[in-house]
Amino acid sequence: MSTMRAVQVVGYHKNLEMTEVVMPEAKDPWDVVVRIGGAGVCRTDLHILEGQWAEKSQVQLPYTIGHENAGWVHSVGSAVTNVTEGDKVILHPLITCGLCRACRSGDDVHCENNQFPGISHNGGYAEYILTSARSVVKIDDALEPSDIAALADAGLTAYHAAAKAAKRLTPRDKCVVIGAGGLGHIGIQVLKALSPAEIIVVDRNPDAIKLALTIGADHGVVADGTQVAQVQELTHGFGAEVLVDFVGEGGATREGVQMLRQAGDYHVVGYGENIDVPTIDIVSAEINFIGNLVGSYNDLCDLMALAARGAVTLHTQKYGLDDFQSAISDLDAGRVRGRAILIP
Repeated sequence: MSTMRAVQVVGYHKNLEMTEVVMPEAKDPWDVVVRIGGAGVCRTDLHILEGQWAEKSQVQLPYTIGHENAGWVHSVGSAVTNVTEGDKVILHPLITCGLCRACRSGDDVHCENNQFPGISHNGGYAEYILTSARSVVKIDDALEPSDIAALADAGLTAYHAAAKAAKRLTPRDKCVVIGAGGLGHIGIQVLKALSPAEIIVVDRNPDAIKLALTIGADHGVVADGTQVAQVQELTHGFGAEVLVDFVGEGGATREGVQMLRQAGDYHVVGYGENIDVPTIDIVSAEINFIGNLVGSYNDLCDLMALAARGAVTLHTQKYGLDDFQSAISDLDAGRVRGRAILIP
C-alpha cells in the first residue's frame, strides 16, 4: 500500500501534526482521487482546532483537514466520464448524492446525504484527496491550482453571498461590505462583476482598504470607531440597502445593523458571535438576516468563469505543506493578506 504525507487534527486545542497515512484509491464507481496542487487555509480550520465543529461534524479523530482544494486528477472510478487522469480541477467542498430533493434542484449544498472532506472526512492538507465525480470542476488551462485553491470554499462562499445580494441591488443602491480579508476581497470583486450598486468597504486594516479600492470598492472606511457615522454619511443618513458581513465576530454585527437601511438585507457570512438585536428594531425597520453557507456546484462553475476571464483574482500567500504551522499561526495572528495556500 502506498502512503502519503497528511496534516491531521490529533486533538482539540492541540497543534496539528504531520503524519504518514495510506493513500486514497478510487474504489467506488464515482470516486475521483486528486493530486493536491494547493490547499487553502481557512479561519474555519482554526475553529475546528478550537472544537467548534466537534458536535456538528461528529468526526472521529485523528483526521486530515483542508476543505479548499485544487489539483490534478490522479485516478478515477469505473463510472467517471466527466474528467480523466491529468485534468486540472477545483473541488466543490461537498461530496453529494445527486438523488435527494436538494441535489435534484441544484441546491446540492443542502444534500441530505453529504460528506464534507476537511470537516467530517479526510481533507486536502495532504498529497492526495478522495472526492467524487459530482464534485470536480475542470478549470481553464490559464489557471493554476495553487493560485485558485481557496476559490473552492472562501471564493465560493463569497460568491454565493455576493450573488444573492446582487439579485436585489440596483444602480441607486449602496452595498456595505464588512471585512476585506480572505473572503471579503473575493466578495468585493464578485459584487463589482455582478452588480451596478455602489460598494462601501469597512475594515480595520488600512492596507485591506487600499486593496479593496483597487479591486472594485467605491469607498473605503477604516474601522476606527467612527465607521457607523462614516457609512451613514456616505448613505445620506439612510444606511445601505444591503450589507454583507464577512467578519461576524468582535462586535461587527452590532455596528453592521446600524449601517443598514429600512427593509435592508443583512447577509451573515463570517461567524463567531451572537447577533443581539431587540426584536422591535427588526420589526420596525423590517430588516432581514440572511445566512450564507458555501455555494452550489453551479455557483462554483460561475465563479470559475469569472476567474478565467480575470474578473476575480485571488491574492495568496503560499507555504510548503511542511510549513503548515506557520500558515495556521500567520492566519490566527492576522498576518495573511488574502488567503494562505499550502502546496505539497
